[in-house]
Amino acid sequence: MGSTKLKVKDESKERLKEEKLKEKKEKPKVEKKEKEIRQIVRVIGTDLDGTKSLKISLTKIKGISHSMSNSIINSLGFNPLMKLGDLDEQQLQKVEDAIKNPANYGIPSWSFNRKHDLATGADLHLSGPDFDITRKFDIQRMIDLKTYKGGRHMLGLPVRGQRTRSKFRGGRSVGVVRKATRVAMAASGTEEKKEEKPKAAPAKEEVK
Repeated sequence: MGSTKLKVKDESKERLKEEKLKEKKEKPKVEKKEKEIRQIVRVIGTDLDGTKSLKISLTKIKGISHSMSNSIINSLGFNPLMKLGDLDEQQLQKVEDAIKNPANYGIPSWSFNRKHDLATGADLHLSGPDFDITRKFDIQRMIDLKTYKGGRHMLGLPVRGQRTRSKFRGGRSVGVVRKATRVAMAASGTEEKKEEKPKAAPAKEEVK
């Protein structure tokens, strides 16, 4: 009797195992579709890396520092650690509008990079291509007015009183060529050969 009960138990266990295996095979696998992150996102005429965080990627735009990027993100209520590629078109438009018109989003004017504009007198924040164009016009205006800063810009020298003895020494270096470099130049054939001067003919003796 005992042996028959054991056999029945073993058979029931095997049946349960077989049923579980069938259920696993019959169940269709549900594939989780992960949202694709855009690799490159264009904001204010600049291609940004979509895999980086919103806080870091905005600093790659000219005219936007870390503090300005933080203030833009906080004003919009976005998570600074979210990926830039996860933003949809509407969110990207909000980011662009906040960069162009930061005053409309409650960002203080002391954080702008162009206060009291010469043409309008308003406090502006320039970014992207506008930053480069306005900078060029400002330098050209100083050159046309023949100011000290304009002259330094024209000559390619430091404008804000830096020393020029140990820095800003661009161009070809003029000085003594060391022996090791001269040997290397001679080996490569770059050193010009000195032209030998023709020997002067001996002076003829005067015949008396």
